Amino acid sequence: MDLPPITNGFELVYQKPQTLTETPMHYCPGCGHGVVHRVLMEVIDEMGLQDRTIGVAPVGCSVFAYEYMNIDVQEAAHGRASAVATGIKRVLPDRVVFSYQGDGDLAAIGTAETIHTVNRGENILMLFINNGVYGMTGGQMAPTTLLGMKTTTSPYGRETSLAGYPLKITELLAQLPGSYYVTRQAAHTAAAVRKLKKAVQLSLQYQLLNKGTCFIEVVSNCPSGWKMTPTESNKWLEANMFPIYPLGDLKTPAQPMN
Repeated sequence: MDLPPITNGFELVYQKPQTLTETPMHYCPGCGHGVVHRVLMEVIDEMGLQDRTIGVAPVGCSVFAYEYMNIDVQEAAHGRASAVATGIKRVLPDRVVFSYQGDGDLAAIGTAETIHTVNRGENILMLFINNGVYGMTGGQMAPTTLLGMKTTTSPYGRETSLAGYPLKITELLAQLPGSYYVTRQAAHTAAAVRKLKKAVQLSLQYQLLNKGTCFIEVVSNCPSGWKMTPTESNKWLEANMFPIYPLGDLKTPAQPMN
């Protein structure tokens, strides 16, 4: 998109897309949700899809996503966002549909809906924010909580004998025939944001071509739930989350788009 220069002699390289509202976000300082919102809405704006896009947000930190996204957004019960998105897409196949879900939602109470949505190859985008805890309700242990990680419900650290292993649901979904494009990204640095934006662009392009389910996991931080400053949480993210949830594409199309 060509941007006109501004009067002080500098070229304008950043502006709020019209797909974001003026409502101040409620997310904690340093949280990755706001960045992911910005990236998603920026892509929708640049692709000219604002009037065609419908988002689905369930219970969790993103419960108020409809306040910030200047598109149609449907609320869903906890864990059921992919089922609601499926219904919307089947009734309105010409719409671009995405679900926006956290790990406690998508990988816990919504595990069945998630797996069967992808296994059917529903032509939607699923955005999965993984910060390893239930952020909205106080930082309890989630399916994605790391071994040894302390939370409000695992004050001595997660133990396999009690809670099993961290659920790497993205790897599971990549094995299903209905998944078309599966990737794991982040949003904690400028370079990571650029890669995430490319993944969102590809996912929406594939949806327009009716290719099947696209799934993007965003490994993010939770400064409040982790009891850290934003800077500390980003360092902890790199040192602890990425080795268990490595970034990169898990499943890409076998053939180029046509």
